[in-house]
Amino acid sequence: MKHFICIFTIALVLVSCKGNDKIVLRSSVGKLNKVMVVANINDWNGDIGKEIRNSFGELVAGLPQPEATLSVSQIAPNGFNSVMKASRNILIIGEGSKDEFFVKKDAYAKPQTVVYLKGKTKQRTVALFKKHEKEIIDIFLAADLKMIQNVFAQTKLDDTQFKTLQNLGISLTLHDKFRTVDDTGEFLWLRHHLTSGIAKTGSNNIILYSLPLENEETVADSIVAVRNRIGKKYIPGSDPETMHMITEEAYTPSTFDAIIDGKKAFETRGKWEVKNDFMAGPFINYTIIDKKNNRIIVFEGFTYAPSINKRAFIFELEAIAKTMKIK
Repeated sequence: MKHFICIFTIALVLVSCKGNDKIVLRSSVGKLNKVMVVANINDWNGDIGKEIRNSFGELVAGLPQPEATLSVSQIAPNGFNSVMKASRNILIIGEGSKDEFFVKKDAYAKPQTVVYLKGKTKQRTVALFKKHEKEIIDIFLAADLKMIQNVFAQTKLDDTQFKTLQNLGISLTLHDKFRTVDDTGEFLWLRHHLTSGIAKTGSNNIILYSLPLENEETVADSIVAVRNRIGKKYIPGSDPETMHMITEEAYTPSTFDAIIDGKKAFETRGKWEVKNDFMAGPFINYTIIDKKNNRIIVFEGFTYAPSINKRAFIFELEAIAKTMKIK
């Protein structure tokens, strides 16, 4: 599997429903975290395009190779034809009769997110984009998260088979490519082998466990120490006596506020490595404060995929984490 991208490339034909006047929208196409920008070439080569590329091109934290938050392609308005209108994420930007910014879902295909942004002048268009740039990025990322979660739900594993999830009172939407590495009742480790053609290119991994909530104020500061302790206990290298997973010592992880299942959480992105070995890769960690049960729940996804980009793999792990339900 090449991280499910092929799932999103399907027929491009509009079909009328029989017996009524409703239109069945064709299925949208496009890679994860990619936006097609509809703008004239002068705008794209000028300040408007520069602002878009700088904003969408901000690097994703924690990845070993530099990868933009959103990849972009550009097409002129006169080239925005029926085929192009099947793109899943679209930004239509330029000058108009008035300043306006709005979002339309499933305008030409489904699922689809189209962001419209117009300014009365080029300068107003740039200013309006700067005002809404974070919101626009969040709109496209949220749409892709929802889309991939819906795809995974179609092949959802029965998570009642995992002792640890049952003991912790947790459910997740896990697609059926994941296999159990370890399930002690207190610690769960799942692995999905990644492939390109018939060759294995690495793996996506999920680990999940809980710890007592001792001091809410120190949770964020202890994330690295906790994951190093868990790595030593549960995630060995090829020589378990001398090798185990740690947080890469040369790179400081980035931690952000987050919400998981309505609960306060911390999202941490960084790089892992195996002590005394050459294995390494990115991780995304959600440490969730479950006050009701006086505990913290830790969901971590990590990827091992040497020599290839990993943004889409980490995004898939993020999507799974955000399906979590806690009893």
